[in-house]
This record gives sequence, C-alpha cells and structure tokens, in this order.
Amino acid sequence: QVQLVESGGGLVQAGGSLRLSCAASGRIFSIDTMGWYRQAPGKQREAVARITTGGSTNYEDSVKGRFTISRDNAKDTVYLQMNSLKPEDTAVYYCNLHRVGSFEYGRDYWGKGTLVTVSS
Repeated sequence: QVQLVESGGGLVQAGGSLRLSCAASGRIFSIDTMGWYRQAPGKQREAVARITTGGSTNYEDSVKGRFTISRDNAKDTVYLQMNSLKPEDTAVYYCNLHRVGSFEYGRDYWGKGTLVTVSS
C-alpha cells in the first residue's frame, strides 16, 4: 500500500514560480518511478514530468525548459519546480508512483491532487 500527499499548490501570476512536493509513504521500492500529472477542466489527465530512481527524466513538451522534476530517494519525496508559469498550466496536479519493484508491477498510485492556478 502506498500513500502520496501533494503540497505546494496555489495561486500565482503568469511568469511566476511554484514548487510542488509529494511525500510518499508505505512500501516504496527504490526502483519505483515517480512523477507529476495534471488535469485541467474538460481535459484528460496528462503526464507532466517523470523521473526514475536513477535520475532519468521525461517532460511533456509544453513544460520543457520551464519545469524541473527532482527526487530525494532517502525521503521518498519528489518535487516539481515550476518556473515561467503560464495560464495554460492551470490544473490539478497529481503525484504518481508507478510500481516496478513488486508483484504490483505496472500499478499506478495517485495522490489526491493540489490545485495550481495561474492568472494572466
């Protein structure tokens, strides 16, 4: 069982910055991948950024160069530094853990989400 708790969302002006944090608890394996997804009203949930335990990262095209994902394996915590925010970044951001290190291989765990609102 895995629990994910996001924090750091809020209201920010376009061009501003925000840092999201996700603390994971429960049975966590070092090889499990973690990441951030977001869902805007009327849209499907989309991957924003993902990171492996080895530090490999993957970003959605629209956030490349603006967002940075990082991971502290010792703390089972993942971060998303968001810079140069745009109104289209407005969404509920969800923390994700993708199982690799157990018989639950392939299963996704989700946090409850944190709202990011970017005003123009």
